[in-house]
Amino acid sequence: MIAPYNCVVVANGRFPQTALPLHLLHQASVVIACDGAVEALDKAGITPTAIVGDLDSIPSRFREQYADRIHIVEDQEINDLTKSVRFAHRSGQQEILILGATGLREDHTLGNISLLMDYAPLFQRIEMLSDYGIFTPILQTTTLESKPGTQVSLFSLAPSGTISTTGLRWPIRNRRLTAWWQGTLNEATGNNFTVTLSADARIIVYRTLQIM
Repeated sequence: MIAPYNCVVVANGRFPQTALPLHLLHQASVVIACDGAVEALDKAGITPTAIVGDLDSIPSRFREQYADRIHIVEDQEINDLTKSVRFAHRSGQQEILILGATGLREDHTLGNISLLMDYAPLFQRIEMLSDYGIFTPILQTTTLESKPGTQVSLFSLAPSGTISTTGLRWPIRNRRLTAWWQGTLNEATGNNFTVTLSADARIIVYRTLQIM
């Protein structure tokens, strides 16, 4: 079961539709909207704690309605998700859940997933959740919860590092993953599995929501 997060960052991708992400969103005491995501939050009856971005995709009526919580960041070298995550870090948040970062444009989805590895050193815990599964960046050997049959994919962000696994149907043994497809479409055999990393390995783990 995913433990609740105090802080949820909502990106302007596909707004969650299923029970788990919506439950975690409603339970969060701090909700940070990436620019245009404020419109979907408003439709869901959620008032964001802060709205962060360059405001290029936020309807004008929300600029007035939420004028007291808008934080403009005009840096064009980073996207609105990174602006919002950095805002959460500056605000002292230590555990972050990202919603709405996938779906819609595929280039945004791929970019947002890869950014998890940049964010990981900033927080005690950070994950990205969709209606289908959860992405977890790991910087060191880690054991993750699962159930028998949970679908698992591993994406290497540092191809020079080596990884090994236990608890997966098709074990990986001291291998370098040099392309994203090489660690995909595996399956957990029990209630947890372990990914063992060399010092220079960086992995994003995807698990389907069968873990719930």
